[in-house]
Amino acid sequence: MSDMFVKNDSGGAIGVTYEGGDADLLERILPLADYIEVTLESVAEYVDGAPRLNPEVMAEFRAIENDVAIVVHGVGLSIGSHDGWSPEYFPLLDAFLDQIKVAWHSEHLAYTQVDRQHLGIMLAMPKTEEALDLVCERVAEVQRRYQLPFLLEHVVRVVPEPDGDFTDAAFLNALTERTGCGLIFDPYNLECDAHNHRFDIPAFVDELNLESIREMHMACGVEHNGFLLDVHSQIPRSSTIALAKHVANKLRRPGLAVTYEFMPEAIPQLGCDAIARELQELRAMFGARR
Repeated sequence: MSDMFVKNDSGGAIGVTYEGGDADLLERILPLADYIEVTLESVAEYVDGAPRLNPEVMAEFRAIENDVAIVVHGVGLSIGSHDGWSPEYFPLLDAFLDQIKVAWHSEHLAYTQVDRQHLGIMLAMPKTEEALDLVCERVAEVQRRYQLPFLLEHVVRVVPEPDGDFTDAAFLNALTERTGCGLIFDPYNLECDAHNHRFDIPAFVDELNLESIREMHMACGVEHNGFLLDVHSQIPRSSTIALAKHVANKLRRPGLAVTYEFMPEAIPQLGCDAIARELQELRAMFGARR
């Protein structure tokens, strides 16, 4: 999958979030990125109560798809909802794939709806046998429907979780073993859990089958009322980068994809120069020479 970007045995691929409509940013990031990560729902608009892809943004992606790879990262599938996933997600993904060649696609191991009601937040899956069976069945269905590599990302705990049948790492290990899907490893998500809920990161990393990791997300949020929030609005912290490097160094294969993520609303605060510098630094640490 991400190995398609590898230029040598020691380097991988560097990607960056882009949601369209910012020519200045696009000009800065294109020479520095191997791939662009598109959040499916962020490039959609509602027309007569139904979502559709923004035609101007899609035209932008078609104009650059020969210069850079494009991957899709969704936020609204709600793969863990007990009563089924979002009915709006697949038509959007189908429409995107009809127009753009995609290297791989991914979602969050979470649920955003209960009884078809949007929660306005993303909640982590319970670590139970029942939840594992449910999500494995749905991953298999996604893989049958789309002949593309499919990845899932572990998410931040919003509230403390009850005891389950698995540890967090064992749940992910069982999921990837049963389905063959890949993982997105997000070190900042783990740092949020460690800060907010005393999550044991070293124990998680030791237990996790690291060879299932195909992509890493690099991001940083804010601290509010003593809690770290996964709001992608900052340059990654040195501790986040150190954790990412630690895990990357333990992998036995080359070709890891590393994605710098930020919300479009954060671009004016971050600035194009800082975003470009971060991509250059990530390439120096993780990427192959272009």
